[in-house]
Amino acid sequence: MITILKPKRDEDKNVMRLFFVLIGVFILMSALRPGLFLRGGNFISMATQFPEYGIMAIGVSLAMISGGIDLAVVGTANLSAIFAAKYLVAIVPRDAPAGAAVFPIITAVLLALAVGLAAGAFNGFLIAKLRIPAILATLGTQQLFTGFAIVLTEGRPISRMPLLYSRIGNTELFGFLPAPFILYVLAAIATGILLGKTSFGLRLYLAGTNPRAALYAGIESKVILLKTYMISGLLSSAAGLIMMARANSAKADYGAAYTLQCVLIAVLGGVDPNGGSGTIRGVTLAVLILQFLSSGLNMFDHISNFYRDVIWGGVLILALIFNWIIARRNEKHIPKLAAA
Repeated sequence: MITILKPKRDEDKNVMRLFFVLIGVFILMSALRPGLFLRGGNFISMATQFPEYGIMAIGVSLAMISGGIDLAVVGTANLSAIFAAKYLVAIVPRDAPAGAAVFPIITAVLLALAVGLAAGAFNGFLIAKLRIPAILATLGTQQLFTGFAIVLTEGRPISRMPLLYSRIGNTELFGFLPAPFILYVLAAIATGILLGKTSFGLRLYLAGTNPRAALYAGIESKVILLKTYMISGLLSSAAGLIMMARANSAKADYGAAYTLQCVLIAVLGGVDPNGGSGTIRGVTLAVLILQFLSSGLNMFDHISNFYRDVIWGGVLILALIFNWIIARRNEKHIPKLAAA
């Protein structure tokens, strides 16, 4: 009984720690730049920015829970967006009436999601069927998808899409809830239910914790992995659609720095890089922490954007070290609990 309940308690403790860190970062940034950070426009801007990499971070987290990783999320997002953008530019004139653009926009969205599913299925095939290590498989497909995107666009951004698509993607519900934020909330809720309330989620955790034991328990780990990477690809394509709407264009190298941020969010959110544990609640809190830090740093003129990757890399190393310390501490308590 103890071994079943302990991971749940640990995840709850991690969520509480992240919540207090989030409050601390919020208070710090509010104290340092109250006139800028606490503006309503700043919060709307943050709610518009983080969903595109936040949704990809959910996909990376799912892959890490399975015991792997998906480094191809950015390539998948850009390739999906480029397919959708090329279709829209070819079918709909930029100044076309709204009524004439509705059906092509729906078709373009479905096309992008299909590309994301196909890319995820390809990743899953390489990892589950051919047994290529996930880090190598997705690193290779990241380059492959980016290469395809460059060939399709000839290295140039695709713009002049229907204005209706950009309006829909940048609309604000009730005047303060950006459409990307709503999409992130829906993606987070759906993924949280998938992990916590379905047999697929249970099998995913078991497969990530101990693949051999999962096999003896009758769990088809290959099928679970294939579905996991397909879901990650689907989430990546949704993020690509958000990026396309926000920039009103699509290009092969958009969001190149997001891969590191997605991994950082997953680890900071409590997802075990070895697989078997992690929650969407923790990932969401990590997304908000990172966004608060990013927005706060942008308000300091003397902090250059060139230091951003150094900061994210340092935070990632610290998160890994902290998680290692917590894991070692828990291992020391397991014999005592078992003896009790």
